[in-house]
Amino acid sequence: MKEEIIIAGFGGQGVLSMGKILAYSGIMQGQEVTWMPSYGPEMRGGTANVTVILSDKKISSPILSRFDTAIILNQQSMDKFESQVKQGGLLIYDPNGITRHPQRKDITICSIDAVELSAELGNSKAYNMVVLGAYLKKKPIVEMINVIKGLKKSIPERHHSLIPMNEKAIQIGMERITELHTI
Repeated sequence: MKEEIIIAGFGGQGVLSMGKILAYSGIMQGQEVTWMPSYGPEMRGGTANVTVILSDKKISSPILSRFDTAIILNQQSMDKFESQVKQGGLLIYDPNGITRHPQRKDITICSIDAVELSAELGNSKAYNMVVLGAYLKKKPIVEMINVIKGLKKSIPERHHSLIPMNEKAIQIGMERITELHTI
């Protein structure tokens, strides 16, 4: 098993932390993992993306040009990464702020309205966990027990009281993902 993922959006959407939680979850599950962030100098509003690789074998390089899965959270990232999803791959996106929806017919395309769902939860900071739940529904490459361990590892201990809310956000993402195109 090897899963090569790009998560891309604006700074402040939790792109890097979503990747970190996924990476820690893989480590807790005994997988080989790479986590390689890329972001502009802006703290919020600039572009940010992270490449995560999870594998049951050694990973030769963290640098990728094609991905099994792309998680897209803004139009700039859609424009840049839609074409880089491998044939037969998966693209998950939040339609908020997207003006040109994905057009490919050789990949599975799913949507998750994470803005609305995190608002329903009463916490906009749960946005990235809703998206993570959508991804894990389509590709359950790490078990939920390890995701919780990954959350505990990546969230400062003073914020561990937020873990149940994050777990609920993941569950909602799993329940509310919409498949738009299947190959």
